[in-house]
Amino acid sequence: MSIFHKSSHGSNQLTPGQILADPVLFLAFGFGSGLAKKAPGTLGTAAAIPLYLAFVQAGLTLYSVLTVAAILFGIPICGRAAEKLGEHDYNGIVWDEVAGYLITMWLVPATWQTIIAGFILFRIFDILKPWPIRWIDRQIGGGLGIMLDDVLAAVFAGALLWLFVLQGWIQ
Repeated sequence: MSIFHKSSHGSNQLTPGQILADPVLFLAFGFGSGLAKKAPGTLGTAAAIPLYLAFVQAGLTLYSVLTVAAILFGIPICGRAAEKLGEHDYNGIVWDEVAGYLITMWLVPATWQTIIAGFILFRIFDILKPWPIRWIDRQIGGGLGIMLDDVLAAVFAGALLWLFVLQGWIQ
Protein backbone atom coordinates (compact mmCIF):
# COMPACT_ATOMS: atom_id res chain seq x y z
CA MET A 1 0.00 0.00 0.00
CA SER A 2 1.51 3.30 -1.10
CA ILE A 3 1.21 6.57 0.77
CA PHE A 4 1.34 8.36 -2.57
CA HIS A 5 -1.70 9.55 -4.47
CA LYS A 6 -0.73 7.59 -7.56
CA SER A 7 2.32 6.23 -9.26
CA SER A 8 2.59 9.12 -11.70
CA HIS A 9 1.56 12.77 -11.66
CA GLY A 10 0.47 15.24 -14.30
CA SER A 11 0.33 14.81 -18.03
CA ASN A 12 4.08 14.24 -18.04
CA GLN A 13 3.67 11.23 -15.73
CA LEU A 14 6.27 12.22 -13.11
CA THR A 15 6.89 9.69 -10.37
CA PRO A 16 6.88 10.55 -6.64
CA GLY A 17 10.63 9.93 -6.66
CA GLN A 18 11.13 12.48 -9.45
CA ILE A 19 8.98 15.01 -7.61
CA LEU A 20 10.82 14.57 -4.31
CA ALA A 21 14.24 14.78 -6.01
CA ASP A 22 13.49 18.02 -7.88
CA PRO A 23 13.89 21.10 -5.61
CA VAL A 24 11.18 23.09 -7.42
CA LEU A 25 8.69 20.23 -7.36
CA PHE A 26 9.60 19.36 -3.76
CA LEU A 27 8.66 22.90 -2.71
CA ALA A 28 5.63 23.08 -5.03
CA PHE A 29 4.38 19.81 -3.53
CA GLY A 30 4.69 21.29 -0.02
CA PHE A 31 7.71 19.24 1.05
CA GLY A 32 5.98 16.14 -0.34
CA SER A 33 2.59 16.68 1.31
CA GLY A 34 0.98 17.22 -2.12
CA LEU A 35 1.68 13.58 -2.93
CA ALA A 36 -0.95 12.45 -0.40
CA LYS A 37 -3.70 10.12 -1.61
CA LYS A 38 -6.48 12.23 -0.18
CA ALA A 39 -6.88 15.96 0.47
CA PRO A 40 -3.45 17.15 -0.71
CA GLY A 41 -4.47 20.80 -0.22
CA THR A 42 -5.45 20.16 3.38
CA LEU A 43 -2.21 18.29 4.01
CA GLY A 44 -0.28 21.09 2.29
CA THR A 45 -1.89 23.55 4.68
CA ALA A 46 -0.99 21.27 7.60
CA ALA A 47 2.60 21.16 6.32
CA ALA A 48 2.67 24.95 6.67
CA ILE A 49 2.05 24.83 10.43
CA PRO A 50 5.64 23.87 11.42
CA LEU A 51 6.93 26.51 9.00
CA TYR A 52 4.58 29.05 10.59
CA LEU A 53 5.75 28.08 14.08
CA ALA A 54 9.37 28.57 13.03
CA PHE A 55 8.70 31.89 11.25
CA VAL A 56 6.61 33.39 14.06
CA GLN A 57 9.53 32.94 16.49
CA ALA A 58 11.52 35.44 14.43
CA GLY A 59 9.23 38.41 15.16
CA LEU A 60 6.79 40.31 12.97
CA THR A 61 9.32 42.00 10.70
CA LEU A 62 11.16 38.83 9.71
CA TYR A 63 7.86 36.90 9.58
CA SER A 64 6.57 39.50 7.13
CA VAL A 65 9.70 39.29 4.97
CA LEU A 66 9.57 35.48 4.92
CA THR A 67 5.84 35.44 4.11
CA VAL A 68 6.24 37.92 1.25
CA ALA A 69 9.16 35.81 -0.01
CA ALA A 70 6.97 32.68 0.14
CA ILE A 71 4.38 34.48 -1.98
CA LEU A 72 6.78 36.00 -4.51
CA PHE A 73 8.90 32.87 -4.91
CA GLY A 74 5.71 30.81 -4.99
CA ILE A 75 4.64 32.34 -8.29
CA PRO A 76 7.58 30.94 -10.30
CA ILE A 77 7.71 27.77 -8.17
CA CYS A 78 4.07 26.94 -8.94
CA GLY A 79 4.37 28.05 -12.56
CA ARG A 80 7.48 25.96 -13.16
CA ALA A 81 5.93 22.96 -11.40
CA ALA A 82 2.85 23.21 -13.64
CA GLU A 83 5.14 23.25 -16.70
CA LYS A 84 7.12 20.25 -15.46
CA LEU A 85 3.91 18.34 -14.75
CA GLY A 86 2.36 19.43 -18.06
CA GLU A 87 -0.80 20.46 -16.23
CA HIS A 88 -2.02 23.82 -14.86
CA ASP A 89 -2.87 23.93 -11.15
CA TYR A 90 -2.41 20.22 -10.58
CA ASN A 91 -3.95 19.28 -7.20
CA GLY A 92 -0.59 18.13 -5.82
CA ILE A 93 0.84 21.64 -6.20
CA VAL A 94 0.26 22.94 -2.68
CA TRP A 95 2.85 25.70 -2.22
CA ASP A 96 -0.07 28.10 -2.63
CA GLU A 97 -1.66 26.52 0.47
CA VAL A 98 1.60 26.86 2.39
CA ALA A 99 1.83 30.56 1.53
CA GLY A 100 -1.90 30.98 2.12
CA TYR A 101 -1.66 29.67 5.66
CA LEU A 102 1.26 32.02 6.39
CA ILE A 103 -0.83 34.95 5.12
CA THR A 104 -3.86 33.85 7.16
CA MET A 105 -1.76 33.85 10.34
CA TRP A 106 0.16 37.05 9.59
CA LEU A 107 -1.29 39.55 12.07
CA VAL A 108 -2.80 37.39 14.79
CA PRO A 109 -1.20 36.11 18.00
CA ALA A 110 0.29 32.64 17.88
CA THR A 111 -1.98 30.56 20.10
CA TRP A 112 -3.31 27.06 19.67
CA GLN A 113 -6.78 28.60 19.10
CA THR A 114 -5.60 30.87 16.27
CA ILE A 115 -3.52 28.07 14.71
CA ILE A 116 -6.58 25.80 14.52
CA ALA A 117 -9.07 28.55 13.59
CA GLY A 118 -6.70 29.88 10.92
CA PHE A 119 -6.34 26.41 9.45
CA ILE A 120 -10.12 25.87 9.35
CA LEU A 121 -10.93 29.34 7.99
CA PHE A 122 -8.29 29.15 5.27
CA ARG A 123 -9.45 25.70 4.17
CA ILE A 124 -13.08 26.91 4.04
CA PHE A 125 -12.24 29.90 1.83
CA ASP A 126 -9.85 27.86 -0.32
CA ILE A 127 -12.34 25.05 -0.88
CA LEU A 128 -15.54 27.09 -1.31
CA LYS A 129 -13.85 29.86 -3.30
CA PRO A 130 -16.50 32.58 -2.86
CA TRP A 131 -16.49 35.46 -5.33
CA PRO A 132 -14.04 36.85 -6.43
CA ILE A 133 -11.75 33.94 -5.52
CA ARG A 134 -13.45 31.51 -7.93
CA TRP A 135 -13.35 34.10 -10.74
CA ILE A 136 -9.60 34.64 -10.22
CA ASP A 137 -9.04 30.87 -10.09
CA ARG A 138 -10.72 30.48 -13.49
CA GLN A 139 -9.41 33.59 -15.24
CA ILE A 140 -5.73 33.92 -14.36
CA GLY A 141 -3.25 31.33 -15.54
CA GLY A 142 0.32 30.36 -14.79
CA GLY A 143 2.06 30.57 -11.46
CA LEU A 144 0.31 33.85 -10.67
CA GLY A 145 -3.10 32.23 -11.12
CA ILE A 146 -2.14 29.24 -8.99
CA MET A 147 -1.01 31.53 -6.18
CA LEU A 148 -3.47 34.41 -6.43
CA ASP A 149 -6.70 32.61 -5.56
CA ASP A 150 -5.08 31.19 -2.42
CA VAL A 151 -3.60 34.56 -1.50
CA LEU A 152 -7.07 36.09 -1.71
CA ALA A 153 -8.62 33.19 0.24
CA ALA A 154 -5.95 33.76 2.89
CA VAL A 155 -6.64 37.50 3.06
CA PHE A 156 -10.35 36.76 3.65
CA ALA A 157 -9.55 34.05 6.21
CA GLY A 158 -6.95 36.22 7.94
CA ALA A 159 -9.30 39.20 8.14
CA LEU A 160 -12.01 37.05 9.67
CA LEU A 161 -9.52 35.48 12.09
CA TRP A 162 -8.23 38.93 13.06
CA LEU A 163 -11.85 40.03 13.69
CA PHE A 164 -12.44 36.95 15.90
CA VAL A 165 -9.35 37.81 17.94
CA LEU A 166 -10.27 41.52 18.11
CA GLN A 167 -13.76 40.64 19.36
CA GLY A 168 -12.26 38.31 21.97
CA TRP A 169 -14.05 35.26 20.53
CA ILE A 170 -10.71 33.44 20.40
CA GLN A 171 -7.40 34.25 21.99
